[in-house]
Parts: sequence; structure tokens; C-alpha cells
Amino acid sequence: MKRKNKTRNIVLGVTGSIAAYKAAELVRLMKGRGWDVRVVMTRSAVEFVSELTFRTLSQHPVGVEMFGNFDEWMPGHISSADWADAVVIAPCTANVIAKIAHGLADDLLTCTVLATEAPVLVAPAMNVKMWNNPATQANIKIIKSCGISVIDPGTGDLACGYQGKGRMAPLEKIMSAVEISRKGLKRRSR
Repeated sequence: MKRKNKTRNIVLGVTGSIAAYKAAELVRLMKGRGWDVRVVMTRSAVEFVSELTFRTLSQHPVGVEMFGNFDEWMPGHISSADWADAVVIAPCTANVIAKIAHGLADDLLTCTVLATEAPVLVAPAMNVKMWNNPATQANIKIIKSCGISVIDPGTGDLACGYQGKGRMAPLEKIMSAVEISRKGLKRRSR
């Protein structure tokens, strides 16, 4: 399905990390570039930032529930997957990375990722021990092998009181990665 407009359609996935508050600013930056942004949140993300915040900033309803009310006849994960020029998950928890790596689709966000052919970019955010865990590193390798771009987390003070790698990448780095996907990456093939 080809669109004639040149608007960049971004599905922004927000998962249950303290870094979820930074995703609100990410929406603002994307909108500032003229991109159309629709937010899909996990249930855990709603514990950190409200749907209302993202609905107001994106000017769209926010998807949380797999079987929620949708404006279209098509299931929400399919319409979002088809609409997207890119799916960006920022922050992306170890849990969601593991689900994606193993093809688990038990919520609106993971179903959208599984259904899309658009480029998918993830910006991990977690405790340094979680990031360094061999299971997480194996899952990162798996998602990369599937064509998903991983925007490496930064190093520094973490919300949990630890120091190390695990901070969500700076917003400018995420925006640059999305811009590169816009110019260079083609839709993923199955």
C-alpha cells in the first residue's frame, strides 16, 4: 500500500521503564519534524507515564489494550503495523526485547512489531546487570539478526542507583537513527 503524502508515520512503542518519561519529549521532537506519531504503550508503561500525556502530545488516541476500541475495522495491531513507516520502541525493556526475539506477541506492542514490515528500532533501557545478562545479550543478537536496529544504551548513573551501561540512548541519537531509517532502510522482508 503506497501513500502519496510525504509525512513520516511513526509508531512509538513505550515500555515499562523509568525512562518512559523521556518518550514524551521524543514525541515532541518527532512532531516538531512534521512526523505523525501514534503511541502504543505496554501495561507496565502506564505505571510510569499516563496515556493522557501521549494522547495530548501525539494528538492521537493511545493504544494500550490488545482488544480496546479502535476507530478502524481492522485490528489495532494490524492497522498500526501497516500505517507505520517505522516502529520505534523507546524505552525498550529486557522483557520486551525477549518477547520480540522469540516471536511472542501477547500485547498490542509486540503484535504490532510482529505484524509490521516497516523498519523497527529499539532503544533499550534497563539496569546494567540486566543489560549484561547473557540472556539479554543473546536476545539482542537475535533481534539484530532479524533486521531490527538496536540503538545502544548509554553509560552513566542509572535510576536504580547503579552506574554502568543501561541508560536509554540520548534522544538526539534516537532521532538520528530514525532519520537514517527514513533515508536508507527499506521495509523489512519476511
